[in-house]
Amino acid sequence: MRVLIVKTSSMGDVLHTLPALTDAMNAIPGIRFDWVVEEGFAQIPGWHPAVDKVLPVAIRRWRKSWFSTAVKAERAAFYQALRAENYDLIVDAQGLIKSAALVTRKARGTKHGMDWNSAREPLASLFYNRRHSIAKQQHAVERTRELFAKSMDYQKPVQQGDYAIASHFRVQTSSIDSPYVVFLHATTRDDKHWPESHWRELIELMQHTGLQVRLPWGAEHEQQRAQRLAQGLEYVEVLPRLSLEMVAQQLAGARAIVSVDTGLSHLAAALDKPNITLYGPTDPGLIGGYGKNQTVCRPSISDSLQDLSSSDVFKLMALPLSK
Repeated sequence: MRVLIVKTSSMGDVLHTLPALTDAMNAIPGIRFDWVVEEGFAQIPGWHPAVDKVLPVAIRRWRKSWFSTAVKAERAAFYQALRAENYDLIVDAQGLIKSAALVTRKARGTKHGMDWNSAREPLASLFYNRRHSIAKQQHAVERTRELFAKSMDYQKPVQQGDYAIASHFRVQTSSIDSPYVVFLHATTRDDKHWPESHWRELIELMQHTGLQVRLPWGAEHEQQRAQRLAQGLEYVEVLPRLSLEMVAQQLAGARAIVSVDTGLSHLAAALDKPNITLYGPTDPGLIGGYGKNQTVCRPSISDSLQDLSSSDVFKLMALPLSK
């Protein structure tokens, strides 16, 4: 069986789809997947052993100059690649009008997706041949696992889902490697940021643990923050700009990770790494870290991360650092 997955973004949503592939791979011998995904996340699907072909799409970039000659040529090439295969079935796990109309509708094969009452945008369900009722009050990973099970007619496993990508990043350590932790300090929304002063306090608490602290970054302002956090501390390393795969390698080798609510936190979860995620106003129940060794850390007196102390976070690190 050959299946096309339509799950284009965001990073967390793409990662949350991986356990559903593992379920299907275990339930249907020989099943293979192709995957349509936004170009910025195109490295992720190929980490899973059941994925053959990744079809990058650039809807976010294309819509800025939809009718330009270059974009029209890119769209034509994408649709040619999309329609080259006649799929046994197509699973639209995005549930949005945009992806359903621009991608799912144009692919060749029986189209499955969530029904009117289940999809994130109900009108998207009109583009599917088969529509499935999926309970909303469950984690996003479980919703996708249920959609795949109903689309491919197998029983959804009761055990926790398996991303099946940790082995892709199995890290070979040597005697000269220094043990380290990774602090994921960057996120997009202001109310998801932990104050710089708190990060600096946590970093200083790490001084006598014998562990190096590594700080990745993606944008220039994040690099500048990392440099401020590391200033004057020899055991703190500001990493160079890294590809997503290289960031995954860094996370895979870490003893532990502390993160704010960001896509890379979901990557840490997918790699089964001990990860303490700091949540303020956002609810981790439906879209938070899913997987082994995941710890939610929230302030006890408010929903502001300003009220989450560095000492409270450091105490939570004791267990993973002791292993």
